[in-house]
Order: sequence, then C-alpha cells, then structure tokens
Amino acid sequence: MSIGNSSDGSAPDDNSPEDNSPEDDRPSVGQALQQARIAANLTVDEVSGSTRVRVPIVHAIEQDDFSRCGGDVYARGHIRMLAHKVGLDPKPLIDQFDAEHGGRPAPTPAAPLFEAERIRPERRRPNWTAPMVAAIVAVIGFVGFTLFNGADGGKTKQVAEGSTPEKGNVKPSATKSAAPKPDPSESAIAAAPRDKVTVKLSAIEDKSWISAKAHNGKLLFDGTLNKGDSKTFQDDERIDLILGNAGAIELFVNGKKVGDEFETGQVERLSYTQGDPEAG
Repeated sequence: MSIGNSSDGSAPDDNSPEDNSPEDDRPSVGQALQQARIAANLTVDEVSGSTRVRVPIVHAIEQDDFSRCGGDVYARGHIRMLAHKVGLDPKPLIDQFDAEHGGRPAPTPAAPLFEAERIRPERRRPNWTAPMVAAIVAVIGFVGFTLFNGADGGKTKQVAEGSTPEKGNVKPSATKSAAPKPDPSESAIAAAPRDKVTVKLSAIEDKSWISAKAHNGKLLFDGTLNKGDSKTFQDDERIDLILGNAGAIELFVNGKKVGDEFETGQVERLSYTQGDPEAG
C-alpha cells in the first residue's frame, strides 16, 4: 500500500486548473441577439422592418447561421444593425464573430479616380528647325531691303495702304465685356465619363459604416466614413454599396446627386451602373 497515490497508481493532481473559462460560458452571437430581442419585447417582423434585414436572415442569424448573409462583410453589417435595434453594444458581438470566422479582413484602399487612369502622352521635345529657318530668311530679307534702299539714294517710299485717321478723331474701341464665369460644379465628379460607373460618398450629418464592391466582387472599401470625409469609387460596369447609416450620407452617382431621403440609422443596399443613377 502506497501513501499519497490513488488506487490506480497515479498521483492526484489537486492543483489542475479548471477547463472552463468565462468566454466558454457566454452565449453565441445569435443567442445573444435573440435573448436581447425577447427581453425588449420585439418580434422578428418588428426587427426586420426597422433594420431592413429580411425575416429569413434574422431567423438564420439567431440560429448562428450566417450563410444567408452573402459574406462576412454583410454579416457584420447585419449584426451591427440588429444589435443597435435590440439595445446591445455591437462591438463585442462583431469581435466574437471575427474570432469564430477567421478574423476581420484588412480594408482595401478605394479605387483610384478616373483621372489617374488616363494615359498621358509623352511630351515631345520642341523642334527649333522651322523657327531657325524663318529667322535666317528674315535676316536675309532685312539685309537685302537695307542695301536696296541705300542704292536708291537713301530715300524711303511710303506706301499708303489706307487713310490715316487724325489724332483728334480716333475713337477708342469699345471694350468687350468679359464673359461671366461658369458656376462651379456641385461635385468634383460632375464630368464623370459615360463609359464608367463613378460613385462619391460624403458623410455630412454623422459617421457611417460603408462597404463598396466592384462588379467582379472585389472589395473596394469596408470601414467607417467619419463626418466630413468623402470616398470616391469607380468601376467599368457596376458598384454595389451597403450604407450602415444611410441618412448621414450624401450620394453622387455618375455626376448626379441621388435625391433618396434615407433615414438616420437605416441600412441601404444599393447597386449602380452606367448612365442615370438607379438603385438596384
């Protein structure tokens, strides 16, 4: 019989740490949103009507199924809007979502403006041959004219090409009034090319989370646009937008201001192509 050992011969481990941690006890993202919605006495239809997130997607998120969101970027936007609606801080939920889905992707810088895509022609060096020939011809002509006048006795003939007006009758020509300068354009993209899609976003009321994608699915921008900041995106065919706080955004598409009246805190999913802006 050995003292201090268990019956199977192994030494007891009284100081082994517990496997459970506080993070293991916390509810999932979907459970947290569902519990907060029920505590706020809100139905799924009410949450969907306020956030513009469709009812099947709300049900799927509450079951931790994010496959119907269309990607991680859209899932973060849905979580943020649902959390605001049910009275939760969205940051811990988004951090938890990122930790469970491989982390947040690094934002991609906005596509360059169309001016940067123009091919500038190579500057040519000045050709001085023609001016030099003209100067030589002028010098030869001047020398010949001087020699001719000297041979004629130094007399110069005055050729009258018209009556010379008297000094007292000379009337000053009327000065033309300067043409009025055109008013400045409302937008730096007013002259946007017709063969591209150009979208300009300006946060004028408050900050707003935005996401922009090109027609091939390339992420152009995913982040927060602070008040007073602007972003311009361009693509050959189509630009897809998500506006997390659409009421704070002033929107220009293809040089034309979009007059939709969005509400503060409203989520909008928009698509624009070439020509007059039409929300997709």
